[in-house]
Amino acid sequence: MSFTYNIVSRIAVLREYESNGETWRKELNCISWNDREPKLDIREWNGDHTKCTKGITLTPDEASKLYMALNDIVHERS
Repeated sequence: MSFTYNIVSRIAVLREYESNGETWRKELNCISWNDREPKLDIREWNGDHTKCTKGITLTPDEASKLYMALNDIVHERS
C-alpha cells in the first residue's frame, strides 16, 4: 500500500535520538496525507523525512480536546 504526504508545516520536535547510526525525531507537524485536508500529526521521522513510524493524526476538534485534557493534567500537578 503506497501513500503520499506533504508536510505543510513543522511545528515542534518532541524528542530526538539515534538508532542504528541514524537520527530520528518525534515531531508534531501539520501534514496532508494522500492529498487530503491537513491534520496535526505526531510520529517519528528520520532526518530527511523519507521514513516514518506509525503515528497519530488529529483533527482540529480532536487536538482541542487533547489540549484541554493535557492542560488539566499539567495544572493538577503544579
